[in-house]
Amino acid sequence: QVQLVESGGGLVQAGGSLRLSCVGSGTRFTFNSMGWYRQVPGKQRDLVARIISGSSTTYADSVKDRFTISRDNAKNTMYLQMNSLKPEDTAVYYCSARLFGGDYWGLGTQVTVSS
Repeated sequence: QVQLVESGGGLVQAGGSLRLSCVGSGTRFTFNSMGWYRQVPGKQRDLVARIISGSSTTYADSVKDRFTISRDNAKNTMYLQMNSLKPEDTAVYYCSARLFGGDYWGLGTQVTVSS
């Protein structure tokens, strides 16, 4: 069974950096695409960044030039380097992956940015 586990969240001051990781397991295939989403209480879950199996990337406008998504296909692992963090980046960050038409989600990791 495919599982995704996020790590790297925490509390950081505005202007600081964090690096999130997402490790996929339970499959010998490379995920077709992987992405990071975030959600704050009472709001929908929004896309932060997505990366296709090659290297094509997409970013939300709010994080462009501050966040960088990358992946290690050999390890089915994805990263999100977050720099110049702002209080409005505070959210639960979820890892998502698509494999043969099925979508999988991690349980999330909390990122809190203090002002």
